[in-house]
Amino acid sequence: MMTTQPNYIVDLHSHTTRSDGGDTPQEFISNAAALGMKVIVFTDHDVLPPDQIEVNGVMVDPVLYARKKGMKLIPGIEFSCETQVEDVHIVVLGCDYSNPKIIEMYQKIVKSKIFSYQKLLGKLADNGYDITWDEVLNYDDIPRKPEDVQKKIIFNLMAEKGYTKTWSEAKLLIRNNPDFSVKREKPDPADIINIAHESSGIAILAHPYLIDETVTTNEGTMTRAEYIDKLIDLDLDGIEASYTYDKTTYNGPYTKEEIIAKVKSDYQDRVRIISGGSDYHADYKKTDKNIRNIGECGVTLEYFNSNELLKNL
Repeated sequence: MMTTQPNYIVDLHSHTTRSDGGDTPQEFISNAAALGMKVIVFTDHDVLPPDQIEVNGVMVDPVLYARKKGMKLIPGIEFSCETQVEDVHIVVLGCDYSNPKIIEMYQKIVKSKIFSYQKLLGKLADNGYDITWDEVLNYDDIPRKPEDVQKKIIFNLMAEKGYTKTWSEAKLLIRNNPDFSVKREKPDPADIINIAHESSGIAILAHPYLIDETVTTNEGTMTRAEYIDKLIDLDLDGIEASYTYDKTTYNGPYTKEEIIAKVKSDYQDRVRIISGGSDYHADYKKTDKNIRNIGECGVTLEYFNSNELLKNL
């Protein structure tokens, strides 16, 4: 685990082995506590947060376990939305995850993911990138159910097999090559925002500048700014400003600091939360050396405690 002093002690975007992260939930909580974090989240991709996690062979409530280590843990989900547009991700936090609508949405997503990822592996194999479904299911020697597979596992395997140098290079290779175009059916962001609110949670747009500058949806072609306007009109609660753009697939003209400033300037008066998070995946365990650390991006504890929506989570 990297021991760099965190820039922020509130990190609202992180992943574990329940999706495509490298830390188990217990490891993530312990690593965050060792860094002095105060507020952390589970926002694994398209999976329900766990009611219990394993700690030394015993199943415990993760929220209580984190509290004993001096932290507030907020269960969440990062939903991939918008079938035709890449990287439209909405982080929902603080929901009642037993809500039937959330469970139904989760089940729909699972079916779509399994079908599309198996189809992608076939297309990759046809082009000389040999990765088996069994390798994906058992990546990092962690047996997974098919419904728990994440696309980033495929990216990681491509890098580890030497097909690309890094997972992010693999992501761009697949994204930019029409031969690998497999669109899984993703939910409409309007449905995710509504479900979050109906289950007493909040909805935050993650990494807005990973969305292409021009996007095409069922409603037509528009700029990224116009697309985000539509999400705000749907009662989006927040937008992520502080984010590790310098360590992901962003290749636009702005620095990370410029994006943070732009998001705050453009949206702080239009949404109720200007969020932040590292998108931590325990990269220190992977092939990529461009490591994202817990608390590298986030929000201040003062902001968290003063924000009406965040402090009530």
